[in-house]
Amino acid sequence: MPPIRFTILSALCLAPTVFGADHTIHRFEKIQLSQHFWSEGAAIGDFNHDGQKDVVSGPYWWEGPEFKRRHTYYPDHESFVLERPDGSKEIIPGYPGALSGRNAYSDNFLTYTYDFNGDGWDDILVLGFPGRESTWYENPRTENRLWPGHVAIAVTDNESPLLTDLTGDGRPEIVCNSGGYFGFAAPDWNVPTRPWKFRRISRKGNWQRFTHGLGVGDVNGDGRRDLLEKDGWWEHPPSLDGDPVWQFHPVAFAPGGSSQMHAFDVDGDGDNDVITCLTAHGYGLAWYEHRRKGKEIEFEAHVFVNKEAHENRYGVHFSQPHAIDIADMDRDGLPDIITGKRFWAHGPTGDVEPNAPAVLYWFKLRRTQGTVDWIPFQIDDDSGIGTQVMAQDLDNDGYPEVIVGNKKGSFVHWNRPEKASQTAWEKSLPPVRH
Repeated sequence: MPPIRFTILSALCLAPTVFGADHTIHRFEKIQLSQHFWSEGAAIGDFNHDGQKDVVSGPYWWEGPEFKRRHTYYPDHESFVLERPDGSKEIIPGYPGALSGRNAYSDNFLTYTYDFNGDGWDDILVLGFPGRESTWYENPRTENRLWPGHVAIAVTDNESPLLTDLTGDGRPEIVCNSGGYFGFAAPDWNVPTRPWKFRRISRKGNWQRFTHGLGVGDVNGDGRRDLLEKDGWWEHPPSLDGDPVWQFHPVAFAPGGSSQMHAFDVDGDGDNDVITCLTAHGYGLAWYEHRRKGKEIEFEAHVFVNKEAHENRYGVHFSQPHAIDIADMDRDGLPDIITGKRFWAHGPTGDVEPNAPAVLYWFKLRRTQGTVDWIPFQIDDDSGIGTQVMAQDLDNDGYPEVIVGNKKGSFVHWNRPEKASQTAWEKSLPPVRH
């Protein structure tokens, strides 16, 4: 089935690039790659080596920039039987999701891409259902066949594991919980097809496969990347020789269980603050302001989206912000937040407001005379997020697109900037409610 395209025209989907003379409005064009539920994430890579960026979600990848040609890279045998009101039955590809009216879970929770074997071709890493293995799939280059799979680690816990360079060696590691520990896994880069070594950074705790909340960033400004989790942060030591236990600094970032967490300088004062959701299956987005008290670091919470509309100055509220990405959506030099509502995290009757619109937003960071504002712009109201959302530039124009995989299917949201008049630009701004 060819991709389905939608152009989002509502005023809240339009976003100014800068608050100044250069008036640019962003429209988002939605392409639905698939209506079937295969994964809770999606990623970008150049899989056919043609210089164009492609999209992967579930067992498929689509050739960019048109995304009309689909390829299968691991077996797509999963299906379910849908019974129609008239008693007829139909076999539907994928896992039960929006098309089924009932809940199920994919064995593909997050997807990343990287050239793991160093042959110049992008491979695909699938972080599976929590508690199970993570597998990377080796790009067969010009051969049109299923990709060989190699188990990276046998147990990947946490609902927001990630692939990033935690160690500072210029290559990425899987950062996760495993067996009751926080830690990271990296391959022997000479033989990456062998199982990767998991290196613990904590003592054993009660962290299990459905632990929520994880991120990586330099919290204390020493140039080393620390590990963030819902209850605090683990300080990266000067040396990793001998696998030392990292020093833990308790902070109640998200007692209800977070999603992806990020550290960057929100307020422009030179130190890194923390971005998180308050409860992945409830409500709340917040940034935690980094404050020094002597040699200690404290954090002041600033909640800017919560359960009630009046708790956001623009009247925006939604539940289940189970995935967060950070990207400069409008090329103003400041990072913005991309998140939304995870659709049916626990099915049509689970959690709070499970059947509310599956919204997708970007929040523009605006600094004004020492204050911080997050200006919301709706990208879409019928796709949402999964356990992952990714914002990356697909067409090399400097404006990131947003890609999503979840129980409604797989989507690309093209970021379409347009020059605008002063009047049109002003109308595109979301109204301040209080």
